[in-house]
Amino acid sequence: MSKNFYITTPIYYPSGKPHMGHAYSSIIADIFARFKRIEGFNVLFLTGTDEHGQKIQKEAKRNNKEPKVFCDELSENFRSLTKILNLSNDDFIRTTEKRHYKSVNEIWKRLVQSGDIYLDKYCGWYSISDEAFYDQDEVEDKNGVKVSKSSGSNVEWVEEESYFFKLSAWSKKLLDHYEKNTDFILPRSRKKEVIKFVERGLRDLSISRTSFSWGIPVPNDNKHIIYVWLDALTNYISALNFPDTSNKKFRDYWPADVHIIGKDILRFHAIYWPAFLLAAKLPLPKRVFGHGWILSDEKKMSKSLGNILDPIEIIEKYGIDQLRYYLIKEVSLGNDGSISMSNLKNCINNDLANNYGNLCQRVFSFIKKNCNNKIPKRKNLIKSDLNLLDNLKRNLPKLIKLINEQSLNEYIKMVVNFSFEANKYFNDSEPWNLKKNNPERMNSIIFTISEQIKNISILLNPIIPLSTNKVLETMNISSRDLLIKNISNQDIFDHDIELKEIDILFKKIEDDN
Repeated sequence: MSKNFYITTPIYYPSGKPHMGHAYSSIIADIFARFKRIEGFNVLFLTGTDEHGQKIQKEAKRNNKEPKVFCDELSENFRSLTKILNLSNDDFIRTTEKRHYKSVNEIWKRLVQSGDIYLDKYCGWYSISDEAFYDQDEVEDKNGVKVSKSSGSNVEWVEEESYFFKLSAWSKKLLDHYEKNTDFILPRSRKKEVIKFVERGLRDLSISRTSFSWGIPVPNDNKHIIYVWLDALTNYISALNFPDTSNKKFRDYWPADVHIIGKDILRFHAIYWPAFLLAAKLPLPKRVFGHGWILSDEKKMSKSLGNILDPIEIIEKYGIDQLRYYLIKEVSLGNDGSISMSNLKNCINNDLANNYGNLCQRVFSFIKKNCNNKIPKRKNLIKSDLNLLDNLKRNLPKLIKLINEQSLNEYIKMVVNFSFEANKYFNDSEPWNLKKNNPERMNSIIFTISEQIKNISILLNPIIPLSTNKVLETMNISSRDLLIKNISNQDIFDHDIELKEIDILFKKIEDDN
């Protein structure tokens, strides 16, 4: 099995401030990337910004700036967000980079060579906001204004000369691919949507525009600008130095293991992108995972509704690990999820402060007071000790499978339950009553609970890396030992070194009133 793993976020359209939806996609991808690293994989994690199109050009003009200067400023907001969210991305791509231009030009040439591009006239509904074309049955009238049924964005009737991609010619091959590769689109409900759309019959896709100039010109026809989605989707291979398919990066990481996207751009990734790749004679990604929306007041976030949640404000108030944990624990991946500040506080208090955080603090305090601040050596473990440790180790294959299936909610439930069990074990074992009469048994309990804290911290590390790193560093476990295989390694502790000091991991959130 290949030990390489390539995961991507959507590249974000930087026409405004980053919001919770951007943060959610990025955090999900980061968790998978971090887990695969501690599983021992060579990981490539890509994110970036999509900077072309009519909307960007209009916004730049409205701000009296050149489009590239405007994009430089906006893109930097998203690059800064990667640090605020504590992402571990290996690359940040921008569609205004030379490496991307080179890739897009090559894709266009391959589509021409395959006979899948022709020149005609486009007539239809177009949304500048979504940078998307819509069929008549996807548009409705609201208060005398035509809008997209799916996004609510205004659409306008467009008639102009355009290059087209023969999307209709790829319907059968796409359906065959979906049937043979049952996990190509997840969750399953999304796959059904895509199949239904393709079975209805695909229309050829307009892939160029002449009504604006901010984008990559069509090779040998500068009057036309390449349609933003053909441009944007190519970023996933631009980052691998395509068109040089013989280079090590491309060979090691393409096809991508999973594209993490929001459900609103599923059609582009599950229909258009594989069709482009098939026509260009390139392998298809292994999976497209379309997660749900993060809702605010039970509604999709939008500028017009004024309900956009700022992740930076929440992080400044509660902490990044706290937000990461809450989004994964409380939002069912694949479904829409509404953010509630009261639920966030409860999650921090109950799961993080009272459970995992309290377990670590109690055990470390006990070791400092009763064990010379050193983790005791393993000795004479009894059935209750072994049951606690073996239950977690026995479930490791299942935990890895859950991650590989993007079942994050089931994963986190299992790990949290291990922490509850560890707290119960510590309480039931009552080591504080054994120091005088049975210090050897006390030491066995403390070794066992320390081992379990180490194991739980490794499993939680992809989700709350800052906090778990503090715990592992307190136990003198270095970052190079942060590996799934060390869950089975009971010789990892240096029993001659004292524990380091640690502050309170998670401060309980008090009610504002």
